[in-house]
Amino acid sequence: MISVVCSVALLLFAHFGYGQQTEVTKYPNRPVTFIVPLSAGSGGDLVSRLIAKEAERFLGQPITVVNKPGGSYAIGVSAVAVSKPDGYTIGYTPVASLFITPFLEKLPYHPIKDLQRIIQFGEMNFGVAVKNDSSFKSFKDLIAYARQNPRKLTYGTGAVYSSGNLAIERIAKKEGLQFTHIPFKGGSEFQAALLGGHIHFTAGDLNHALLEAGQTRLLLLFAESPRPEYPHTPTLKDIGYDIPYPAMTSVSGPKGLPEEIIKKLEDAFFKAMKEPAFIKGMKELHLTIVHRSSKEAEEYVSHTYHVFEKLIREYKSN
Repeated sequence: MISVVCSVALLLFAHFGYGQQTEVTKYPNRPVTFIVPLSAGSGGDLVSRLIAKEAERFLGQPITVVNKPGGSYAIGVSAVAVSKPDGYTIGYTPVASLFITPFLEKLPYHPIKDLQRIIQFGEMNFGVAVKNDSSFKSFKDLIAYARQNPRKLTYGTGAVYSSGNLAIERIAKKEGLQFTHIPFKGGSEFQAALLGGHIHFTAGDLNHALLEAGQTRLLLLFAESPRPEYPHTPTLKDIGYDIPYPAMTSVSGPKGLPEEIIKKLEDAFFKAMKEPAFIKGMKELHLTIVHRSSKEAEEYVSHTYHVFEKLIREYKSN
C-alpha cells in the first residue's frame, strides 16, 4: 500500500514538475503586463513605455503597460510583488518605493523579500539649481554663505524625506550647517517658488526646459558619475561628498521568478537599450542610459536599502 502511494506521489510530482518546466521553456506564449505605479504621462510612465515598446520585439510578445497610481506607489508595486512568478506581470519600481516609503509607512510589500530585479536601464537626473541671476555661482558658494548665515538659506524639495531633502541634510550634518527646508507638493511648485524668489535653491527634480531657457542654473548633480549632458557640473563625489542618491529606472518582477525567465526578460530589455529609438527617446526625456544586470541591480538595491534605512532613522531622531 505504501509503495502504491509513493508511486502515485512520484507520478504527480513528475507530472506537475514537467508541466512547470514546459511552461518556463515556452515562455512567453502570451502578452506580458507591465505595471507602472504612476499616472499616465509622468516621467516614470513615459520611460516605461519607451523601454517596453522596444523590448517586446525581442521578447516576441506584446508588453502591455498598465497604470496603477496611488498609495505612494504602493498600489502598483504591490500588484507586481503579489503576482504569480511566471514572468507575465512585471513593472517599473520608482526609487522612493524601494528606499524611502518602506521606512515611513506600513506597506503591503517588502522591497527586498518580495521583488526581484530584472534590469536597470537608466537613471534620472537630479541636482541643485538656483535662479539664473543668483549670486551663488557654485555649490561651494552656497556652503560658504550657509556657514556665515545659519538657517538663512532656504531650499525646496518635493517632500520631507525626499532624496533631495536627505542629501542636503546629510551635507549640512557633515559641514555643521543649518539650512531651512521648505517642502512642496511637487517639482512644478518648488520651481515656481525658485523663479519667484521665495527660496534660494531647489534640490531634486531638474526642470530641463528652465535650464535650457537660461532661467535657472545647475550647481550640482545628484549622480554617481558625471553626466555628458552637463559636462561642467560637478557631482556629489566630485566635491567630496560620498552620499548615496539612487536615481535608477528599473524593471522588477515578483520574487520567485525562475532564472530562465529572468534571463529571457533581461536579454530582451538589454537589447532594447541598444536600439536607436530607445537611445533617442532617453535623450529627449533627459535621462541617462545606465545598465545594471539583474544580479548587479539586486546587489545595488539590497545595499542601498540598508543605507537609507540608517539615514532615515538618523534623520527621524534629529
